[in-house]
Amino acid sequence: MKKLALLFLTALLGACSTGHPPGQASLDGEVFYLQRMALPPTATLSVALHDVSKADAPVVVLARQSGPIEGQVPLPFHLDYDPKKVQAGHRYVVSARIELDGKLLFISTRHHPVQLDGQDQQPLRIRVDSVQ
Repeated sequence: MKKLALLFLTALLGACSTGHPPGQASLDGEVFYLQRMALPPTATLSVALHDVSKADAPVVVLARQSGPIEGQVPLPFHLDYDPKKVQAGHRYVVSARIELDGKLLFISTRHHPVQLDGQDQQPLRIRVDSVQ
């Protein structure tokens, strides 16, 4: 019985160590702003990974996290994406926005490029600026 329990725990820890589903890769980071203010409890955060390679075409979204904000800045995010969709020579960026009841409060205004080659320094730090 002890061997079975040990085998189960070993398998469970092995599954947890990857941090993402099989066949997936991920980016972790945090969104922050410089203003000294608290976010309303109903604010939402959206973070997305985009392929911005083609200037004359819509951006392609590879991953998105969106939902209510828990706590205050820095706001953590986790993006799972399919590495098979990453193409050599393409450009990829991460963007973020904070909204309140559909109204934009903060948005990333700087370019946050990622290579998606396993060498991106994590956690990523995405600054958002007030739109007011």
